[in-house]
Amino acid sequence: MKSSLVILYHREPYDEVVENGKTVYREKKSPNGILPTIKSVFASAEQSTWIAWKQVNAKNKDSFQERMSFEGNENGTVRRIPLTADQVKNFYFITSKEAFWPILHSFPWQFTYESSDWDNFKEINRMFADAACEDAADDALIWIHDYNLWLTPYFIRQKRPNAKIVFFHHTPFPGPDAFNVLPWREEIVDSLLCCDVVGFHIPRYVENFVAIAQGFREIEIVKREPVDKEFTPRGSALTAPEMTSQVRYKDQLVNLGAFPVGTNPEGLREIVERPEVQKRVAEMREELAGDRQLIVSAGRVDYVKGTKEMLLCYERLLERRPELVNKLTFIVALAKAAEGMRIYRDAQEEIEQLVGKINGRFANLGWTPVQLFTSPLPQAEILALYAAADIAWVTPLRDGLNLVAKEFVVAKGGKDGVLVFSEFAGAAVELPDAVLTNPYADRKMDESIDEALAMPLEEQKQRMERMYESIKAYDVDRWAKELLGAAD
Repeated sequence: MKSSLVILYHREPYDEVVENGKTVYREKKSPNGILPTIKSVFASAEQSTWIAWKQVNAKNKDSFQERMSFEGNENGTVRRIPLTADQVKNFYFITSKEAFWPILHSFPWQFTYESSDWDNFKEINRMFADAACEDAADDALIWIHDYNLWLTPYFIRQKRPNAKIVFFHHTPFPGPDAFNVLPWREEIVDSLLCCDVVGFHIPRYVENFVAIAQGFREIEIVKREPVDKEFTPRGSALTAPEMTSQVRYKDQLVNLGAFPVGTNPEGLREIVERPEVQKRVAEMREELAGDRQLIVSAGRVDYVKGTKEMLLCYERLLERRPELVNKLTFIVALAKAAEGMRIYRDAQEEIEQLVGKINGRFANLGWTPVQLFTSPLPQAEILALYAAADIAWVTPLRDGLNLVAKEFVVAKGGKDGVLVFSEFAGAAVELPDAVLTNPYADRKMDESIDEALAMPLEEQKQRMERMYESIKAYDVDRWAKELLGAAD
């Protein structure tokens, strides 16, 4: 039976395990923020297919299961595209992460061309498109996720001229100066212009895409409108007062929109309010902080996350204000990046050296200035840490959205606490009540952490309450509903 919904995402929705000699699916132990929502849409369709890639080797190639099902979702099939280790390396770790990733985050000097395998990237995108066309019903909705599958819409459109294609871009979308460094820019633009809907997190990314497309193709601007009330129209690095919502290229009408991924506030609050989690919050306050102010930063090891700049700011803070020595607890929790990538290994070494330097300069027998954790923390533990913290310090150099900031606000219940947040994270245009800062500017970073440390409780409550209401109003379910609804 053909599927009414086909989802293309580079990750499988479940974990594959072997039980009693049989390969089965189980729920992921650590799903990322959007996976549960995409899976709920996947499960709600009358018949659905989820297409992902799976690395295989010569030994298990013959026994490879192309299609998998999950107990409890009998109408859904996961179709895995088998890729060799070399295909995965060139597709994901080199072309995607060493060529596209730095461009998307406006770090063109990190771009690598010589090692990129564009032909391999195209071939894998073609394989995804072929699989989608084979499984999709004539009136199916085909939902494609992220830059790893940039060319898939083009290949689908060649085979299925009437297909309904929705593409969502999870990363930032840079301006022309950065994006046009890519030698394959026109093929990428042409593919995205094959979609019925192209969604981005915020209006600025929409406008960046339109500016790039106009530079290469004669597109017609069909509709422009003021940005929705959820977005701050002016005042920070990524704001935009108006947004193009519809363009036409040749015979294709493309709906464009800003759909910021949300959290699941109700589900997160349910976890935080569990008695065992509340007990853990109290333990953290006692063990980690005591009468000190507790600052938390969380994310993953990546040069775009601004961890180095944040640590340098913290070092300056202790230099500038020696009265704060022994008065702060700073917890930095970073998930390790994928192994085998030099640039992330270098980033982790730099972070570890900086932490060692700060602790070597300022620590005493009763106080460690920075506590660094790179082992993954369970969801309940990280939420307890957010709830216990006085300040969340989240200052990436560039981020598509950033759910850590939203999860901190939810964990605090909108009651108190301070969010120090980079204006170069997409969610900054949704959260103007954070202490917004410029992580490229030392003085601005210094001023921002000083403001956070000194903020009166009443002001904290007012700001956090407004941010909490904003996050509750645009949750992850609304994200999926509005994005897919734009295709109707």
